[in-house]
Amino acid sequence: MPAVSKGDGMRGLAVFISDIRNCKSKEAEIKRINKELANIRSKFKGDKALDGYSKKKYVCKLLFIFLLGHDIDFGHMEAVNLLSSNKYTEKQIGYLFISVLVNSNSELIRLINNAIKNDLASRNPTFMCLALHCIANVGSREMGEAFAADIPRILVAGDSMDSVKQSAALCLLRLYKASPDLVPMGEWTARVVHLLNDQHMGVVTAAVSLITCLCKKNPDDFKTCISLAVSRLSRIVSSASTDLQDYTYYFVPAPWLSVKLLRLLQCYPPPEDAAVKGRLVECLETVLNKAQEPPKSKKVQHSNAKNAILFETISLIIHYDSEPNLLVRACNQLGQFLQHRETNLRYLALESMCTLASSEFSHEAVKTHIDTVINALKTERDVSVRQRAADLLYAMCDRSNAKQIVSEMLRYLETADYAIREEIVLKVAILAEKYAVDYSWYVDTILNLIRIAGDYVSEEVWYRVLQIVTNRDDVQGYAAKTVFEALQAPACHENMVKVGGYILGEFGNLIAGDPRSSPPVQFSLLHSKFHLCSVATRALLLSTYIKFINLFPETKATIQGVLRAGSQLRNADVELQQRAVEYLTLSSVASTDVLATVLEEMPPFPERESSILAKLKRKKGPGAGSALDDGRRDPSSNDVNGGVEPTPSTVSTPSPSADLLGLRAAPPPAAPPATSGAGNLLVDVFSDGPAAQPSLGPTPEEAFLSELEPPAPESPMALLADPAPAADPGPEDIGPPIPEADELLNKFVCKNNGVLFENQLLQIGVKSEFRQNLGRMYLFYGNKTSVQFQNFSPTVVHPGDRRAQLAVQTKRVAAQVDGGAQVQQVLNIECLRDFLTPPLLSVRFRYGGAPQSLTLKLPVTINKFFQPTEMAAQDFFQRWKQLSLPQQEAQKIFKANHPMDAEVTKAKLLGFGSALLDNVDPNPENFVGAGIIQTKALQVGCLLRLEPNAQAQMYRLTLRTSKEPVSRHLCELLAQQF
Repeated sequence: MPAVSKGDGMRGLAVFISDIRNCKSKEAEIKRINKELANIRSKFKGDKALDGYSKKKYVCKLLFIFLLGHDIDFGHMEAVNLLSSNKYTEKQIGYLFISVLVNSNSELIRLINNAIKNDLASRNPTFMCLALHCIANVGSREMGEAFAADIPRILVAGDSMDSVKQSAALCLLRLYKASPDLVPMGEWTARVVHLLNDQHMGVVTAAVSLITCLCKKNPDDFKTCISLAVSRLSRIVSSASTDLQDYTYYFVPAPWLSVKLLRLLQCYPPPEDAAVKGRLVECLETVLNKAQEPPKSKKVQHSNAKNAILFETISLIIHYDSEPNLLVRACNQLGQFLQHRETNLRYLALESMCTLASSEFSHEAVKTHIDTVINALKTERDVSVRQRAADLLYAMCDRSNAKQIVSEMLRYLETADYAIREEIVLKVAILAEKYAVDYSWYVDTILNLIRIAGDYVSEEVWYRVLQIVTNRDDVQGYAAKTVFEALQAPACHENMVKVGGYILGEFGNLIAGDPRSSPPVQFSLLHSKFHLCSVATRALLLSTYIKFINLFPETKATIQGVLRAGSQLRNADVELQQRAVEYLTLSSVASTDVLATVLEEMPPFPERESSILAKLKRKKGPGAGSALDDGRRDPSSNDVNGGVEPTPSTVSTPSPSADLLGLRAAPPPAAPPATSGAGNLLVDVFSDGPAAQPSLGPTPEEAFLSELEPPAPESPMALLADPAPAADPGPEDIGPPIPEADELLNKFVCKNNGVLFENQLLQIGVKSEFRQNLGRMYLFYGNKTSVQFQNFSPTVVHPGDRRAQLAVQTKRVAAQVDGGAQVQQVLNIECLRDFLTPPLLSVRFRYGGAPQSLTLKLPVTINKFFQPTEMAAQDFFQRWKQLSLPQQEAQKIFKANHPMDAEVTKAKLLGFGSALLDNVDPNPENFVGAGIIQTKALQVGCLLRLEPNAQAQMYRLTLRTSKEPVSRHLCELLAQQF
């Protein structure tokens, strides 16, 4: 790099920076900056031509002002002029200004590209490096199109200097990550692999980064890199720290290059060539041996570099999973880190051992560290390390240690962090089921699970224990006895009552001979819990009572008295009322034989895949399959098979929203006159009944709705018919949505305007507005190329039955879109009933003779038809209690994906469509909202509560609506916004 002469000191810049630092207030700083900006502007506009030094000085000042946070709207042309200078310092400042301030869509890009092209052709290595750095920093698509073909040639040219090759490799990597389609694969790909043999270590490091990225998409084109990478790695590992002095970091030779080479090798299976494989195994053994050597320095940088190579080596050993000796040695090395004083090393060791535990070669070696892992679960202060310890215990569990691991996880569950309790509950349930030899132990474990963490025991878990007890005669008596004893506790979780009600209703006769668990005692015990339970559990208990009448005739009079009570026959909940009436009538009029037939014992359930394991996989997310699937099957395993949820005909609880009495078929009463106050809108909203009739007077909303021209009521789909002879493509004629369709859709959940999609050919913009159950959307299609689009045809498609949920009237657009032009399409939308998935937008056209097709999800979600509703705190809590059925509530606890800012959260909730209610929640940090989903068929009232926890960076979102699918869908939509 050329040295900077004394004349390049730019004293004026130093004085200006000093003045800024000496300012006593923000106002003084702004005043000084404005004065300097006025001076620079006058110099640039003056008649006297500025020399290169002055331009450089003033451009530097502008750059400094921009870095202070002020906008700069001039000086760009002067910076571009500096690029043509032959002085390094002037050219450097010009490129620096452009890299920081010039937008990728700027009109100056063409001028900049010309200057860059001249520098790349100059063969001056310093100027070439500056140009390459600028291309990488800006990284725009236009720059990629201009230079993507030139940079590979510079990279593999024989006369390119090392610094230029290094910059070219990193620049090409940047362009490939930004626009993979712009980088052409050609003969240079074979030549770039040989850069791994380059004498300059910097060139090798840059080349490895580039090849690692390229080979993930085109592995066959770069397969020859394996032997070269092994050769280079062998030379580094076997070298002493003095051999690579310029690339030795705290006595560790080339640690960054070593890590990159190891990651490159993880992109391929083990080498097929025996010599190459033997040399690689020797390298890996050398790294493991060096890890045992005493450290050459006590500084943390030395241990960090050394451990980085070690962990990457272990990752490669795990990836190959073919060398038993190396796997066991890696496990023993990780075991030493489990008690290391550095928390990060303990975390990484636990994480790596989870993967090792799934290998048949290293599983036994992992099990030897069980005591250390259990101790980590008990004593670690960091919750993330404790979670990794729980994951490792789950991974290393087999027949020999199942009882020990399950008992330790149950013990930890009592004090576990709330964020991971549900996951641990699922893991305990899976392990107890999978390795249960003694089924009484399995029953005890699940009941303990419910006792310790009942709130986190999902339906899948207690459904599963009911299925297993029903299917195995040898455990039914023990289960009845155990659950009876558990119900005698003063404080009993509701899930325990559900399990107890089902098991005693089916198998209570097996323990009825003991006076301590006689039929009247069983009934009294269950009925003492009745008033404390939710509607769903009470319905289950009523089914248990009618089962008791069949099992224990002596309890008939007592149970009939309970069913005959006014609190049951006139219950406000239609489900409980219907069960009480039907069960009372059945017990009164049916003969003993009929009663025994109707209420006979449940048959065994069919065996299926465990639903608990499926739930755990969903909770861990994609990529967790290898850790959760049982790839390492225990040959002695005698799994408790299947995983079907029991659906007993009399004990299960139908959906409370079912039209049991045909009440919802009746026509709605006439709507009362409209009253002031939006709160009155919620009076009849929290039911599935039809929407109230609109008031007669014209309103601004009606004016808007009349403009939208919705499809006619007598034929909702009439306006969607295509008058043209050629039919629009149906769902089966279009391709699947693009992979990022869901991500693009989520961007529009809380906003109505923006860019829906953009690539190198086409830009699609959206502008929309919605009122009540109608909406209007404008789609703007922009041709970003200079070539005309032919046969341009955007179409809205309704897969499945969505046509009955959402009516979309589309207007045709011109079949030709000129280069650089934009066309507009208007969509009129009517929400007929609640929907979960949006329509698809299919765009087809021909570009340069080649057919192009694109399928997106139209940004229309159910919350677009939200009408915000204001209400007082008293009204809110009254409505909240009305929506107390489990099916009406959806709740999600999730980690914040964005900074937790109260104003941003408020804006998102308002954009979602609900009204924000002040002074309702006792905690001022929480957000409470209310609104109505407007559809043509019905209105759905919605209440929401968002509880942020800034300390834990978590949210808890609770939604209650009168329709179960709407609650779940709104909860998922809104949770993704935070």
